[in-house]
Amino acid sequence: MNFEYSEKSIAFQEKLRQFIARNILPVQEEVASFHRDPDNIWKRWPGIDAMKEKAKDEGLWNLFLPKTYGKLSPGLTNLEYAPLAEIMGRILWSSEVFNCSPPDTGNMEVLAKYGTPEQKDTWLYPLMQGDMRSSFLMTEPNVASSDATKIETSIVADGDDYVISGRKWWSSGAMDPNCKIAIVMGKTRFDAPRHLQHSMILVPMDAPGLEVIRPLSVFGYYDSQEGHE
Repeated sequence: MNFEYSEKSIAFQEKLRQFIARNILPVQEEVASFHRDPDNIWKRWPGIDAMKEKAKDEGLWNLFLPKTYGKLSPGLTNLEYAPLAEIMGRILWSSEVFNCSPPDTGNMEVLAKYGTPEQKDTWLYPLMQGDMRSSFLMTEPNVASSDATKIETSIVADGDDYVISGRKWWSSGAMDPNCKIAIVMGKTRFDAPRHLQHSMILVPMDAPGLEVIRPLSVFGYYDSQEGHE
């Protein structure tokens, strides 16, 4: 199998390195200092939006979406994108500049592939424009929920609505002040075979009953949050 980088990938790599050298490295310490301030833990560095606009203007935007997604994609294969992700990953916050930051990347892939036209208009396209952030809620505090078969959160149909009962933590992205939508994993068929019980549901962050309780910390640093759905 040929793992050599294509000319297209090499060109993107060089363009990305130049952008980072010109725009990101000079402010790296400023950004780090901003986030070290306890008053700014859940705030966005004020210069991030202007930097995103620069990345858009230079065609370094939504690089993650594979070319199988058609016109939504910049046309890169996963192999062509891999070294770009590596370059962005050398600086903790830089992937957001290019709208390539998880959990948004995975959530956008889900919405692009399975979303209805209305869901795409409401959530996917604003995410792809960088106008909002998103969250992915899978893990739970009382079970080994990296094994999805142990998830206990229930999703029950109630007329045209769904009632979701459960508790999540390590809810990636939920503490971002610009987070507007969460994809929640739960069980809709508790009596089905253990690998066929699950569904994922879109939950706006302002949905009734969703409560963010507190952030969780790792090694003395706040990293995520736990909440009720």
